Amino acid sequence: MKSEERVIQVFGSHLGLEELEEIRDCLESQWIGLGPKTARLESALACHLGVDDFVLLNSGSNALQMAVHLLDLPEGAEVILPSFTWVACASAVMLCGLKPVFCDVDPATMNLTAASVERVMSPRTAAIMAIHYAGLPAPVYDLAQFGLPIIEDAAHAIDSRVAGRACGTIGDIGIYSFDSVKNLAMGEGGGLVAKDPARLERARKLRLCGISRTGFDASQRQERWWEHEIHEPFAKMTPNDLSAAVGLAQLRKLPAAQARRAAIWTLYQRELHDISWLQTPCDTLAEDRHSFFTYCVQLRGGGRDQLARHLLNRKIYTTLRFHPLHLSPVYQGNTSLTVTEDLMARAINLPLHPRLSDADLGRIIETIRAFRG
Repeated sequence: MKSEERVIQVFGSHLGLEELEEIRDCLESQWIGLGPKTARLESALACHLGVDDFVLLNSGSNALQMAVHLLDLPEGAEVILPSFTWVACASAVMLCGLKPVFCDVDPATMNLTAASVERVMSPRTAAIMAIHYAGLPAPVYDLAQFGLPIIEDAAHAIDSRVAGRACGTIGDIGIYSFDSVKNLAMGEGGGLVAKDPARLERARKLRLCGISRTGFDASQRQERWWEHEIHEPFAKMTPNDLSAAVGLAQLRKLPAAQARRAAIWTLYQRELHDISWLQTPCDTLAEDRHSFFTYCVQLRGGGRDQLARHLLNRKIYTTLRFHPLHLSPVYQGNTSLTVTEDLMARAINLPLHPRLSDADLGRIIETIRAFRG
C-alpha cells in the first residue's frame, strides 16, 4: 500500500528494538509475572515523578478503583468529578459503594475548576477527583480550599508539571495509565502515588488479592517462603514483568517522544490558529509543562461530524475523548452540564503521537484547511 493511502491513526506509540530486548530478558530469565522488572520500573517512575515510591498495577482503571478504596470514605458518600472524562473514573466511585456527582468543565481548558466543583457540592461530598485532560494541568491547588481528599487522574499527564511539581503528586493520591495509546505505552498498565506512605504500603498489599507478600517477595527470603498473610479481601490488580519490561524501555524513550509530541502541538497551534471556524486548545502557563497526549479542537458554528467524515474519507482518523458521563443512565448523573454537552457537539481529537511524519502532519493540516474552502 502506498504511503499516501495509509490511514493516519489518532493515537500511537513508538515501539521497537529496545522493548524487544527488555522482553527477551524476561523470557530468558523465565520470569514473566510480578518480579524484578516491576520493581525496577516502580523505582524509575518514582524518580521520574520526584516521589519516594510508586506502586505499579495492571491498569489505570484499576488504579482509580484502588485510589478511591484507599480513601476509606463512608458508604454512599459523594465524589465530585468532571463529566468529561473516561468511564472508569465514575465506575471506580460506584464500585466502592459511593456516588459520583458530575461537574462541568472550563470551555477552554476542558478541565474542572474550583467554581464548577463548588456548584455541585453538598453536605455528603467526601472527595474530589481531578482529571488533567490531554495533559494540561488541572487547577488542583485551587481545590485545596475545600479541605477534601483529592484524587488526581494523571492518565494523560505522565510528563506534566505545575511549577516543577509532577501532576499526580499534588493531591492526596495520583493515578497513571500506561495502556497502548498513552504517552508511556505498556499495552496495559497503571499505577499510583500517594502523600501518605501508609496508603502506598496498603496498595502494595492489596494488589495481589489482599495478600501481603508476593512470590517475588517470598523468593528473597530464606525461611518459610511459602507462608503469606491475607491483608484484606480485594481484587487481583497485579502488574507483570512483560509489561514492565516494555515500560522500562518506554520510560527511557519518553524525553524524545515528548519532544516530538511538543513539536507536533506547536505546529498545529501555528498552522490552525488562524482558521476562523476552528478553536484551538489552550497552552500551559510558562512555568508549567504539558504532556501533549491529544490535540482537541472545537468547531465554531457546527459541522464537527462533517469534518470527521471529511478527514476519514481521506484516511485520517479522528475521535472524541470523551462522551459525557452525566448523560449515561448507568451513572444517574446531573440533568444538564452545558459546557460538557457543547463539547460533545463541537469537539474532535486530531492525530498526535510520535509516529506521525512531517508528511502526515502536512496532509492533516491541508485536509482541515480544505474543509470549508
